[in-house]
Amino acid sequence: MKIETSTNSGGPFRVMVVDDSAIIRGFLCRYLTEDPQIEVVTTANNGLVALRQLEQYDVEVVILDIEMPEMNGMTALPKMMEMQPELTVVMASTLTRKNAEVSLRALQLGAVDYVPKPDTARSVNANIDFRRELVDKVKAWAGRRRKRQGLPLPLDAGAALGASATAATGFAKPTARTAAPGFVTVSRPTPPKPVVSSSSGDDLTSADSAKNRSNSAGIKYLKGSKYKPRVLLVGSSTGGPQALLKFFNGFNKKAPTVPILITQHMPATFTAILADHLGQATGWPSFEAADGMKLEAGSIYVAPGGLHLEAREEKGQLFACTSDAPPENFCKPAVDPLFRSITSVYGEKVLAVILTGMGHDGLKGARELTKAGGTLYAQDEASSVVWGMPGAVATAGLCTQILPIDQLGAAVVRRLEGGIQ
Repeated sequence: MKIETSTNSGGPFRVMVVDDSAIIRGFLCRYLTEDPQIEVVTTANNGLVALRQLEQYDVEVVILDIEMPEMNGMTALPKMMEMQPELTVVMASTLTRKNAEVSLRALQLGAVDYVPKPDTARSVNANIDFRRELVDKVKAWAGRRRKRQGLPLPLDAGAALGASATAATGFAKPTARTAAPGFVTVSRPTPPKPVVSSSSGDDLTSADSAKNRSNSAGIKYLKGSKYKPRVLLVGSSTGGPQALLKFFNGFNKKAPTVPILITQHMPATFTAILADHLGQATGWPSFEAADGMKLEAGSIYVAPGGLHLEAREEKGQLFACTSDAPPENFCKPAVDPLFRSITSVYGEKVLAVILTGMGHDGLKGARELTKAGGTLYAQDEASSVVWGMPGAVATAGLCTQILPIDQLGAAVVRRLEGGIQ
């Protein structure tokens, strides 16, 4: 008989951890349960046991390992989704090319996200970034699930997930708690305050304009450049791989007339696989950017994991530059260096898009971009997994359009084809 847990009172997010290593399971459970908004209700050492546990426990989120005996994660995943179509599954895999490929393929089978797991128990225990990413992604996806179902969030999770006053920014409200030994707590930056205005974007249709106003009340819109863009920049984080595929699907097979440079928060290995997947999905040349690579119109270039992507112009041609500078906004690659670099080259002939993601990476770069006359679009809150990055630039009054992900691609195509030379 299934052990039911009521969510009507806004209890913690209910998680199952599936990993064949007892040591890794212990670490994952400890990281998750140290957050008062998460409860690990059960664990399993392989996919077969996990399926049995799903029949007994009321689970919202599954952390699913890939390589396990008896039944691996990829075999278990579709069976889990068949049992519970609304289940949220986050893949956990070590940083190998094979596992990176499998993790991104899992997104097509129903998983919502992945966390790149360090390859040894010692490194898992010492990796602060992994711990932060694991907890943040569980809370973001579980919160999105409850919101869609009309269920209450855990106590104080409304602030953490963007409810009430912080809904417009997507920034987490810091909660006071003692850090586990050996870990560092990082204070979160204060989000920008919304700028109140009744204006809207310059090239919206009536329907788009109405949607912008209804979904983003009190947000100011910028006019945007009149010049035809010479480059397209995209920044994304949590939920980004799926959002990127939907974004490019909106191009309706129209080959881009400019180079496309993408910074997706991902580790090394994963970014090369993402570039491959984007190339397969679009039919356009797609690469993990390398230092000195010539950036051609009609091609996609993904910032390599562990390095910032920038660019320089020589004799009218754009070339990629990779930088091993320190992380910005806790991220490497980060969106801000890309935006700053391209703005210094093309100024008002830059078109940039911010998609779903936690935090505020891209905000400072977007300020410089729009100050130079460039144009910025953002994904709307309703279609974002986390409206942190797009919410930050939106509420700062830097956007020309704020649209659902299934409309952004078409809007970008119109901008690329329009403007003046």
